Amino acid sequence: MHYFVTGATGFIGKRLVKTLLERRGATVSFLLRPESEGKVAGLLEYWGTTKAKAVPVYGDLTAKKLGVAADDIKRLKGKVDHVYHLAAVYDLSADEASQVKVNIEGTRNAVEFAKAIDAGHLHHVSSIAAAGMYEGVFREDMFDEAEGLDHPYFMTKHESEKIVRKESKVPWTVYRPALVVGDSTTGEMDKIDGPYYFFKLIQRMRQILPPWMPSVGLEGGRINIVPVDFVVASLDHISHSKAELNKKCFHLVDPKGYRVGDVLDIFSKAAHAPKMNLFINAALLGFIPKSVKKGMMALAPVRRVRAAVMKDLGLPDDMMTFINFPTRYDCRETLAALKGSGIECPNLHDYAWRLWDYWERHLDPALLIDKSLRGTVGGKVVLVTGGSSGIGLAAAVKFAKAGAITIICARDAAKLEEARREILAEAGKDAIVHVYSADIADEASCKAFVAQLQADHGGVDFLINNAGRSIRRAIEASYDRFHDYERTMQLNYFGSLRITTGLLPGMVAKKRGHIVNISSISVLVNAPRFSAYVASKAALDAWTSCAASEFADQGITFTTVNMPLVRTPMTAPTKIYDNMPLLSTDEASDLIVQACVDKPVRVATRLGISVELLHAAVPRITQILMNTTFRMFPDSAAAKGEKGGKATLSPEAMAMAEMMRGIHF
Repeated sequence: MHYFVTGATGFIGKRLVKTLLERRGATVSFLLRPESEGKVAGLLEYWGTTKAKAVPVYGDLTAKKLGVAADDIKRLKGKVDHVYHLAAVYDLSADEASQVKVNIEGTRNAVEFAKAIDAGHLHHVSSIAAAGMYEGVFREDMFDEAEGLDHPYFMTKHESEKIVRKESKVPWTVYRPALVVGDSTTGEMDKIDGPYYFFKLIQRMRQILPPWMPSVGLEGGRINIVPVDFVVASLDHISHSKAELNKKCFHLVDPKGYRVGDVLDIFSKAAHAPKMNLFINAALLGFIPKSVKKGMMALAPVRRVRAAVMKDLGLPDDMMTFINFPTRYDCRETLAALKGSGIECPNLHDYAWRLWDYWERHLDPALLIDKSLRGTVGGKVVLVTGGSSGIGLAAAVKFAKAGAITIICARDAAKLEEARREILAEAGKDAIVHVYSADIADEASCKAFVAQLQADHGGVDFLINNAGRSIRRAIEASYDRFHDYERTMQLNYFGSLRITTGLLPGMVAKKRGHIVNISSISVLVNAPRFSAYVASKAALDAWTSCAASEFADQGITFTTVNMPLVRTPMTAPTKIYDNMPLLSTDEASDLIVQACVDKPVRVATRLGISVELLHAAVPRITQILMNTTFRMFPDSAAAKGEKGGKATLSPEAMAMAEMMRGIHF
């Protein structure tokens, strides 16, 4: 059997050729552009064959008779049993001109070629897109009934199929695959398309929310998904069927089909992301008049926001058009043709995890970005305040190892020199580390420090506002200790602002800079006994949000890190923490690294976000729960002014501390 295949280098075509070559005595000639000759060796290796069995025929899809030389046409004439035309633009974001040139004119050229070589049969691989946005069930014997063909992809797939139906002089069969995803057994896929566009959104949800938390998704219209191995097996089996195939059409679809919301939920489960229990019908968004939508999109801020969201999630501009896809596809002809073959579309629930796993390992756009710390801060000036110990020191070590010009500041000069030696011991003697003794809570000291930074380094590229003070004391024990509030504000809020506002002008002048403000999980959970500390950090959080908005067009970015409890000298006096699952300084510094590499608006743990959402949803109940923990865990001995004492935990408090050990922060 002799076959000729266009699109043999494509995702479906490459697998179809491999399947055809497995038939006894099969020879496959395949169209290849002259400039792609270098691909032949790799294709032959993939197919496990030689040039004697897989023969490249050089030409051009957009040229008459596929641009195949007259000698090749003469050689193939009367010898090709089946022509499979798969070459096409399968990209919603492609411009209309290129789609017309390839999908429409390319199909016309393939039809002419099939006639020129007197092929036995032409198998045209179309798409369910040929039905357009048809309302209701589209049968396999329907074509002219297609509607809603405004989008270039829908229009060109419909018109190309029309050419086969109207102009082909050789017997023809049309196949309309649904949205083709990766292999159901390996997950292998060649590009991001269809449901894959939502994977980044699902991944983000998994990163910020625990898997048990319910989330809201779009119900949307219907979406039909099939794995590539089902499409190839069906094409191979049906095209070799002894049944009458001339002028027949087969829908290679999932007989079940799903709503968009169901698909999102299935992939959320596969990704171990929050389950989408609640659905909003996207059709409800249609109540907004077109004139209002058009007017809103005429506003520059609206366009900027939309573009930023779409870019951040990797969604093409036209993606939202198909959320309410209205068409279902009848496939009784296909089911009849496949009966007894053992070929059937697998259940999406059974292979979704393979698709997700392959995407995350091979196709996630983040993999193409240099996400290393060295790639982010190498050769850049990084300032870490409070860098002589704890989290700041651990972060400084990582910056120095990554090749940053690392600067640490603190009040104690002796501790700074000790920290410098420790950093060099970890990062190597070639690391560049500078230390400055400064008290950022003091206005004069802070001003002199900023001036020195400008003189010595021309400012900084990354600022880590890490220096801080924490006080754990109930308000009722602070009536005569107003200075607790003053000193936490002086360092945590005003000190950070002095450094930041001092360095911002230099960043603006260079049109670049990233500022990481170390806040606390306590701001999200409104932790009792930390009123002074939480208030100072909440003030910094609020200022950061305002600043981020003001400098969004200046190349300056901000990240707030709502740091969970970390085992440091700061937490040591509170003996209750001995029973809590605190982060190590190394783990905490990883959150700072994430803030610098990814530059998100916020870095927070799932626990912090979960409690913040609980506060928003049921504030009164949350207050009761917080009050309960407040009464369970007494003030530390240090907070009470006692020396050498140790707080006594109630049985309930000990039980809660034990439970907390099992919670992943």
